[in-house]
Amino acid sequence: MTAILGISAFYHDSAAALVIDGRIVAASQEERFSRLKGDAAFPVAAIESCLDQAGLGVEDLDYVGFYEKPLLKFDRLLDTYLSYAPEGHRSFQQAMPGWLGGKLRIGRQMRLELGGKYRKRFLYCQHHQAHAASAFYPSPFEVASILTIDGVGEWATTTIGVGRGERIELLREIRFPHSLGLLYSAFTAFCGFRVNSGEYKLMGLAPLGQPRFTDLILEKLVDVKPDGSFRLDMRYFSYCQRLMMTSPRFHRLFAARPRSPEEEVRELDRDLAASIQRVAEIIIDRLIEHLVNTTGCRDVCLAGGVALNCVANGRLIGRRAVDRLWVQPAAGDAGGSLGVAMMIWHQWLGNARVPMADDAMGGALLGPAQTTCEIRQSLAARGAHFTEMADDQLDDRVAQLLADGKVVAWVQGRMEFGPRSLGNRSILADPRSPSMQQTLNRKVKRRESFRPFAPAVLSERVHEDFDVPRHYVNPYMTAVVQVRREGSLVAVGSGSPSMSTKPRAADTVPRALPAVTHRDHSARVQTVDRERFPRFYRLLEAFDRRTGCPVLINTSFNVRGEPIVNTAEDAHRCLMATEIDALAIDRFLLLKRDQPAVEPVWSPPAVEKPRPLLASPPPPRWLGASLALVITMVTWTLLAGWLTMPLLLAIQALALTLAIVYHAHERSQKRIAHFVTWITSPVRRLLLAVALWLLYYGVLTPIGVSLRWLGRDPLNRSPDPAAESYWHAVDSAHTVEDAFRLY
Repeated sequence: MTAILGISAFYHDSAAALVIDGRIVAASQEERFSRLKGDAAFPVAAIESCLDQAGLGVEDLDYVGFYEKPLLKFDRLLDTYLSYAPEGHRSFQQAMPGWLGGKLRIGRQMRLELGGKYRKRFLYCQHHQAHAASAFYPSPFEVASILTIDGVGEWATTTIGVGRGERIELLREIRFPHSLGLLYSAFTAFCGFRVNSGEYKLMGLAPLGQPRFTDLILEKLVDVKPDGSFRLDMRYFSYCQRLMMTSPRFHRLFAARPRSPEEEVRELDRDLAASIQRVAEIIIDRLIEHLVNTTGCRDVCLAGGVALNCVANGRLIGRRAVDRLWVQPAAGDAGGSLGVAMMIWHQWLGNARVPMADDAMGGALLGPAQTTCEIRQSLAARGAHFTEMADDQLDDRVAQLLADGKVVAWVQGRMEFGPRSLGNRSILADPRSPSMQQTLNRKVKRRESFRPFAPAVLSERVHEDFDVPRHYVNPYMTAVVQVRREGSLVAVGSGSPSMSTKPRAADTVPRALPAVTHRDHSARVQTVDRERFPRFYRLLEAFDRRTGCPVLINTSFNVRGEPIVNTAEDAHRCLMATEIDALAIDRFLLLKRDQPAVEPVWSPPAVEKPRPLLASPPPPRWLGASLALVITMVTWTLLAGWLTMPLLLAIQALALTLAIVYHAHERSQKRIAHFVTWITSPVRRLLLAVALWLLYYGVLTPIGVSLRWLGRDPLNRSPDPAAESYWHAVDSAHTVEDAFRLY
């Protein structure tokens, strides 16, 4: 048995994935355990969960992989500060302590975080290699074109490549600071949403506006070549050197200031959202055409944060360039943990790959599940009133509640991996209700009123209500499709290896589904099949029997600002803090009206102080003796003339006692170390700030100014109208050993 742990951490959405003998056994995001949205800290709880599911300990691991190369990323940071110095000092001061404090010694830190129990080698792959691996290896394709797009990894922001069998080869890349992900995030921030979590809000806002700024964006902000390569005009952006995304020039271009999160959404914000969404679709379309022309393969895999743009993905369905499309459901940084683990199995160890007929993600149901006994005990401990039922009875009861217009939280089996709830940690409702979309947004999710909801539909019935062929498959909500209208034709499309690409006339009258139909008549559909989602499939069948409708609203079981629920305790807390009518968890049904009031009404989450990204090293053994020596020297050199001999001897005795206690008592070590840290931290922070100031203005600034005076710009910050392409060839590693080293 070969057990491989993949880790992504220290930026956002940290996660862990466990692969045993090439099979994906478990994968989880740290936020589900810490309850901190987008938690970037080392995924200690996620790792523990993955190992528990496999019955392993840290010492049983054969390989541990990290999803990027920290030294290569640090090289990019230094080049960025050189390019912008003397601007960027505040950003430099904020970034460097974390790097100097542990990220540059990532192997030591990971060994520390793993409790010192892992003594073998750590392996590292590049960020976009991890994305590519997470997309290709679990896909159903023997050979596939691969496109990865996100904010930034080490240097790459976009890559194209090809996967064949067990090998992945990245061919070309676009480099920082030119990034479609960061371009989209800049508009996200300008429109008042949070970067790295609000991009999907901007995507949902886009259908409410007019893309009247599309030409202006393409003329001023980004130069897009026919082959899809692009370059930004960095005068309009400040994410390289300041702690914000857009510059004053950007604000003048649109004659407005950034929207505050508390303000009402402006018409300008709606139109900007529509415009940048259109630009993103144009760029992705060209990238896909260039990718397929380069590789000659029309089966395409997508990963990276931008691959979660389901509207752009929907445009790819039915395009002549693409036969089949597979998007990694955990396409963001969390999926990098899975990618590096799969890379180690196939490319480091050289194991053959046998594609599965559907895919190897197992419905993305890779997280932990509580037992019936654990759930019963947890609910009882919280004073919950519940009824235990057989599975078929529970399905019928929940179907009746949904048919009666109730909102039901549904928690079953293993937690999903990735940002989507797929029927195991979901809030469900009737999509036929005209008022349900507003009800869910206002009373349950407590989020912006324009946000749409996704439909989950029995896979064999999807063509009845949506413009797709009969055998359309999209189990992970990775693309939008059009909701059918009476007399409409089914659009050409693809999404599964067996899908027909020929349109056919509609043969049923579609239902009215106002609660899942967005302003542009689109919906992000999840097809539910019996093999991947047996429990959720049976519930949809029960609802269909009662109503004749095989569709349910499926949205994530959480409220704004919080991660998706994990445990029974999380689920009960969310039930009591919202206006959800019922909770069906495992074999238990809880009706909200029967519950004692054990929690206050939900309020927006307070801004929590983030956890440390890196663990503190254990207190050094020599600290006690050092303290005793310092106290002795101060006492006899500075205080001898002021204190009596008995008092001097008493202080000396206390110092010796401190050294002995520190050496012999572990709990005292931690307390004394924390006290010393608290006393000395202001001085250390001051010294570090001064040292960084001197380094930035005394070293980096003169070098950076000299380079610019010589006409050298390592970032190529401006578009080049004369250039035919902005693609860079990917530096191929000469050996497998080179590909997995630290830099």
